[in-house]
Amino acid sequence: MTASGNPTTAEELRGAGLRVTAARVALLEAVRDGDHLGAEAIASEVRGRVGHISVQAVYEGLHALTAAGLIRRLDPPGSPALYEGRVGDNHHHLVCRSCGSVADVDCAVGHAPCLTASDDRGFAVDEAEVIYWGLCPACSTARSS
Repeated sequence: MTASGNPTTAEELRGAGLRVTAARVALLEAVRDGDHLGAEAIASEVRGRVGHISVQAVYEGLHALTAAGLIRRLDPPGSPALYEGRVGDNHHHLVCRSCGSVADVDCAVGHAPCLTASDDRGFAVDEAEVIYWGLCPACSTARSS
């Protein structure tokens, strides 16, 4: 633990049962420092931190970090997968139909998992994934002018 009591990135990886490598540390930090980044943008950021890393290694690392619950994968329909460091709070997303920008929005009003399925078909629902679609302020302003 650091002096502030927060675990280091390496300690978080170990705590999740993952081997600590420079690439995994850089991947986790790049996702957390970014804002809903795609794999290519993450790869570029990681290369800037540790040098060469293959695209395959980036995808394998992102998969491992997602499976461990350290990052979250967002799959907006019609767009490549995006990754974020905000996990464990069942938040949702706003996606601009024009430019593709993504913003977090806190849980829909109501009790977790935010929405109740009209027929849960026997599932024990613990999360609802909601994507709100529309135009971001910049695209909305551009369309109206």
